[in-house]
Amino acid sequence: MNRARTLNYPETGATRLGPLPDGYHHLHHTVRVGRGRAAFETAGEAVVTWRMHRRSGARVRADAERAEPGARVEVSAGVGPLRFAAPCEVIWTAYESDRTGFAYGTVSGHPERGEESFVVDLRDDGSVWFTVMAFSRPAVWYTRLAGPLVPVLQKLYARRLGNVLRRMLHG
Repeated sequence: MNRARTLNYPETGATRLGPLPDGYHHLHHTVRVGRGRAAFETAGEAVVTWRMHRRSGARVRADAERAEPGARVEVSAGVGPLRFAAPCEVIWTAYESDRTGFAYGTVSGHPERGEESFVVDLRDDGSVWFTVMAFSRPAVWYTRLAGPLVPVLQKLYARRLGNVLRRMLHG
């Protein structure tokens, strides 16, 4: 991982504390994935160990086995010469009794600027929910050219992650 790369946006941590900053596309996707403490623990572990991302079909290179602030992660998707790499740095983590997850922020070389969080919550009624929250805007010519297609693809990917996590718990 290239440690020389720096975060390419100033609103670090906004996915944890809110509100999401103006001037970016906002994504908020929440889906119920299971029920009970065991499902919560399994889902949380899948999120913070990159397993959920890998099972979605993305390639993940990380310099840590689990999410921790400062860890470098590169997620890539696509096929052959149409594979896009997205270098990031973990900004914050949550390892709590009813909340597990993390957020990573984009670093130079990422096609977008912004931050994305992946959180599993155990609610009072025992239901387990997965949430993806993000803010982003284009950082390179091809994401600017793609225009309104990028938010659609981001929403589809968030849905895919939720479906993957649900299948991991019920498969």
